[in-house]
Amino acid sequence: MKNLLLFTILLFSLPTMAQEQFPKIAGHMGIAHSIITVSDGITTGNFGNSYSVGFPVALNIWKTEKVGFSLEVIPAIRSENGSHKMNNVTFHPGILYRLGKGYTFAGRAAFETSGRYGMTPVLNRVLKKNKFSSYYLAIPIPIRFGNDRPVSANLTVQLGIAF
Repeated sequence: MKNLLLFTILLFSLPTMAQEQFPKIAGHMGIAHSIITVSDGITTGNFGNSYSVGFPVALNIWKTEKVGFSLEVIPAIRSENGSHKMNNVTFHPGILYRLGKGYTFAGRAAFETSGRYGMTPVLNRVLKKNKFSSYYLAIPIPIRFGNDRPVSANLTVQLGIAF
């Protein structure tokens, strides 16, 4: 009788145990390539006279299945005239919202060590979901102000792994 009671409790607990628990901590890391920048009416490509690449790393806290908070940090390296150096770090706090069908929107504030600030809307799509991770493609559009420079907007492509 005891075994039957234990088996019944376990059987009815299985659907509950399979559900995700919130809040949930997750993260991601990747590589971000700027494609094109528009500033002061001038369009500049990333693969011309210089090349910049960023390495985003984030800690995400999902409050519910649909809504979360993220803190992303992006160190960037710039190569120009045969020289390369780390030239900027972006601190990117933001809100995450799952849109469904593998899409997520991130609305991020941006604070750069270069003295610029702004916002970065990001559309993210899961490309392949595994048991403990997933590969994603994101399209960030950084919009920046400040540091006595004109407003700029950029189109970026980001590939990475979320876990």
